[in-house]
Amino acid sequence: MRPVYMITGGITRFAKAHPEKDFRLMVKEAFDYALNDLPGLNREMIDGTVCSYFSDHFTRQLKAGAMVQDYLGLCPKPTRRIEGGGATGGLCFQAAWEAVASGRMEICLAMGFETMSRVNTWKGNEFIALASDTNFDFPVGGFYTGYYAMMVRRHMFEFGTTVEQMAKVAVKNHRNALHNPYSQSPGELTIAEVRSSPMVATPLTILDCCQMSDGAAVAVLASEKAVERLCDRPVRISGVGSGSDAMRMADRPHKGVILLPHESAVDYSGLKYPGVHSFRGGRMAAKLAYEMAGINNPREELDFVELHDAYTSSEIQTYEDLGLCRYGEGGYFVDAGHPFMPNIDYGLIFPSASVTKRDHLPVNPSGGLLACGHPVGATGLMQAVFAFWQLQGSIGKHLRDAALQLADARRGLIHSHAGTGTYITVSILERA
Repeated sequence: MRPVYMITGGITRFAKAHPEKDFRLMVKEAFDYALNDLPGLNREMIDGTVCSYFSDHFTRQLKAGAMVQDYLGLCPKPTRRIEGGGATGGLCFQAAWEAVASGRMEICLAMGFETMSRVNTWKGNEFIALASDTNFDFPVGGFYTGYYAMMVRRHMFEFGTTVEQMAKVAVKNHRNALHNPYSQSPGELTIAEVRSSPMVATPLTILDCCQMSDGAAVAVLASEKAVERLCDRPVRISGVGSGSDAMRMADRPHKGVILLPHESAVDYSGLKYPGVHSFRGGRMAAKLAYEMAGINNPREELDFVELHDAYTSSEIQTYEDLGLCRYGEGGYFVDAGHPFMPNIDYGLIFPSASVTKRDHLPVNPSGGLLACGHPVGATGLMQAVFAFWQLQGSIGKHLRDAALQLADARRGLIHSHAGTGTYITVSILERA
């Protein structure tokens, strides 16, 4: 496997609707931004593409990826479509990595989009629910908010997680998004406002859930040879991992916890795993990515994380799956202030007096899915773009606001998640 680098990227603003733009134009805007940010790169240099979008239903168009390829002027170069539920963008990013790492391509474009506003919200939820078992889950009211409400209920029962801890995640992510002009719903929230917003599926309120979106994102990945002639500030992709699980949670076995490098079996004696409170595929993805990147303790060796927070509860669950804290301690991790940005004042929503600078491991400084929105095929690539800008130190340039720029960020993690954990990807990016 050859070293692989990200050399540029671009995104559109995520929005509830872009009625004046179809999916091709949105991808082109993100693509043009990426090219303009790296003047030495042009479309003739791109060897091929990977295109990600979740559902044919939203566009009512089969072969939408082929249409994007044509619109960008990249025919007859090779292309293929990636689809994997909520992890579609993350899978696309890793597929582009594979194309370059294998030697098949020197430069590969990963591009993703979704246009979810073309249908009513209830119909959109139905389309998304088709990513569950349509013979088992779907007939009994299987919308994803219900699944995640059930999961967090179990998490609360076993570990004492509270709705206030969940609300703090929403406060954090929406507050971060105030500094991100690409986000769909930035805002100043309080815990009380999150909890008093309309209930969707107990205990998840509407502010505990991400929103459907229109949007696009692209990432350009390249070999070392291509980097030498094109980019003086590349970001290396040092680790990739992915995992999977049974579609039906009732089919998931209770076995020992998949241990990360800094853990031992003694830490988890007696824990029923994965149960319905955890994501075994996330553990596998993290384990493989950490091994490839040489990470022994993610809490100490990562500078930030952009993870798939479709729900406030799933962000807390994912802290644990990524090994940022022990299983059952995700809520306490929030209370201690660890996932908050060190340079943004959140007021008195968590006791931070004992939290040192090293204790801070900012999670979703972009605002995450909760505040940025979730145009499914673009989301994982949006995370890659924000991680790239963060590691380049160019947040201020791209957002016209440097509040979210971490000082001396050297290594970050991006995480995509599908269904109830059926596909999960973790990728590690490092400053080259």
